Amino acid sequence: MHTELTRALNLSAESMQNGIPNPRLDWVDNLRTAMIFLVVNMHACVTYSHVGDWFITLAPEPSLKEKIPFILWQAHLQSFFMGLLFFIAGYFAEKSIVRKGVRVFIRERGMRLGLPTLFFMLVIWPLTVWEILGHPRVENIPQLLGLYQKHILSESFLSANGPLWFAFALLIFSLVFARFRGSPAGVDKPRPAPKARHFLLLCVGLVTATFVARLIFPVGTDFMNFQLCFFAQYIAGFGAGVLAARHGWLSSLADSPLAKWAGIAGLVGGPILLSTLIYFGGPPGPKIMPYAGGWHWQAFGLAFWEQTTGPALGLGLLYLFSRLAAFRNHTTHWLATHAFAVYVLHTPILVALALGLQPWHLTPWAGTLWLTGSGLIVSYAMAAVALKVPGLREIL
Repeated sequence: MHTELTRALNLSAESMQNGIPNPRLDWVDNLRTAMIFLVVNMHACVTYSHVGDWFITLAPEPSLKEKIPFILWQAHLQSFFMGLLFFIAGYFAEKSIVRKGVRVFIRERGMRLGLPTLFFMLVIWPLTVWEILGHPRVENIPQLLGLYQKHILSESFLSANGPLWFAFALLIFSLVFARFRGSPAGVDKPRPAPKARHFLLLCVGLVTATFVARLIFPVGTDFMNFQLCFFAQYIAGFGAGVLAARHGWLSSLADSPLAKWAGIAGLVGGPILLSTLIYFGGPPGPKIMPYAGGWHWQAFGLAFWEQTTGPALGLGLLYLFSRLAAFRNHTTHWLATHAFAVYVLHTPILVALALGLQPWHLTPWAGTLWLTGSGLIVSYAMAAVALKVPGLREIL
């Protein structure tokens, strides 16, 4: 009893030192849930828009005129939502390693991130590709077992991580972080939140790093399913999250005029700048790919737009959620606690639902809305069941 009380008081003191009234940071939980919603929506968009890469795309392919709104929407999502998830992950990684120590941190991250990734590779990927999509079709169990063995032993096994590339990458980030963080004694001295000049320097660095990275890893290429063309923002986001926790400035940053006006600038200026880029650079497509990388002004323009608009929108969402979503009730708590399971499980559900919707011949936008809504409902239902199953509960 005394130990539990002491632990609770220590956690409360740490929260007050960081200026955090609630150690759970309810608005961060709600923000993370919203990002999972957007992940599901992104994959539903790709299913109908053919913009991007996913397990299934439904015929017929939309015309270029129909694709343009999808390009604008999906590009804006890509510019911030995964970087924001890495920022949140970095924040909680620092908090966790201070509270638990390096050894426990590494062990827990290995279980929390490594096991779901292996589960996807060993169970969900074969289920999605072989059973739901039926490729390659197998006629009997011995053939299936041989195919499964070939899958595990193949060089492409590590690439069969689907959306769990995020957990895989986060595991790598966490191990590197633990190696260089050492054994922290506690929270470092609080520092003021970053100012506008720090944000501008970050954007300059991200634009430069992204453009250079795409000289080697153009958009559309991957290594072990890691799209390295986007990783400059992911690494920076994780590092910024660590610093926010270490120096206690997350709440003050989220409540700052910088976050407010950056969000407005990204929301208003982002679509205008991207539309201008597409107008002068030509619509992206199989015949016009200078946006992907290389020494093209379009490639620099896309990197500039992406790494200024994305961080601006991310800051704006910190401001918005800290102001409007700093609460917890039964529904938001339930959504938050099931969000990661939804992330792990939504792939076969979306693919199966897409095949079921195909005979309806919906328009791309109607299909995307139906697939997003039904995908979230079924994924959350399956997550609720899975989290009650021994074994799965520990993985998810």
